[in-house]
Amino acid sequence: MGISSTDPLLLRAARGEVVDRPPVWMMRQAGRYMKAYRDLREKYPSFRERSEIPEVAIEVSLQPWRAFQPDGVILFSDIVTPLPGLGIDMDIAEGKGPIIYSPIRTQEQIENLRTFEPEESLPFIKTILQALRQEVGNKSTVLGFVGAPWTLAAYAVEGKGSKTYSVIKNMAFSQPAILHQLLTKLADAIAIYVRYQIDCGAQVVQMFDSWAGQLSPQDYEIFALPYQKRVFEQVKATHPDTPLILLVSGSAGLLERMAQSGADVLTIDWTVDMADARARLGKNVKVQGNLDPGVLFGSKEFIRDRILDTVRKAGNRGHILNLGHGVLPETPEENVAFFFETAKGLNAAVV
Repeated sequence: MGISSTDPLLLRAARGEVVDRPPVWMMRQAGRYMKAYRDLREKYPSFRERSEIPEVAIEVSLQPWRAFQPDGVILFSDIVTPLPGLGIDMDIAEGKGPIIYSPIRTQEQIENLRTFEPEESLPFIKTILQALRQEVGNKSTVLGFVGAPWTLAAYAVEGKGSKTYSVIKNMAFSQPAILHQLLTKLADAIAIYVRYQIDCGAQVVQMFDSWAGQLSPQDYEIFALPYQKRVFEQVKATHPDTPLILLVSGSAGLLERMAQSGADVLTIDWTVDMADARARLGKNVKVQGNLDPGVLFGSKEFIRDRILDTVRKAGNRGHILNLGHGVLPETPEENVAFFFETAKGLNAAVV
């Protein structure tokens, strides 16, 4: 795959090319803050229906594209979507998140996990990604979306989201061999899933290690980092040209370790000043972020000032403008529109 100037902006920035302005998209840009999404939710009340019926998921993925023309259009999905393909039964409860019906607690359960066959267990993914590529053409970059091994293990072991992560930490610190076996199986399945998404049309893939920030730095090095690496190494072996993004929530204490993962771009959350992140990581590391999603409740002047502040601190190379986490449900749609307008109106002179 040669580098082409007709490639979309976000793809070029993720490769580290100099671009006229930072590309912009938003995590969770499809969803609850949009009236169009809430209307659709009334018709399809189950999250799994919305994300697994191709025409519905395509429509949801494209709602922000039609409204705001972001530089990235991300597959509407959930990090737990592939788990049933491994034999881990789950549902996604409205407002509560994933629920795993038989949490993984024993070696026997881990040994019984199936080999992941995405074509067979997630046939809707190809339909959705191909449709998104066709719809946006070269005007935007289509992003794929997976969970990381530690975070998927946390859901599978805890059985649901957690505030303390005491069940999986109990396993990590008292039965580490069992957890490492689970993490290895999950890493290999996620690598298959990332490669499948790329083959189906994803041009960039973001891996969400949402709960790795709940680990101390030394435990991140034991239970999260090696398995992030395992995924990225397997993907790079077959798809070396596809940029991979890593997000860890609450990652202020982990930035330098995240840089060892093999990801091409690191998402910086808003608890770190972008100038500090750049100084800590060095100018060769590409970054994404990192406006506090709460900024979008401010005045237009305030939003503009914060965008300019972030963009100037990030510099004019290797930066994808985004929030430091997902857009919040109560965010006024007109402020999201203003965020995109302002971002897309930037040029190299401003930066």
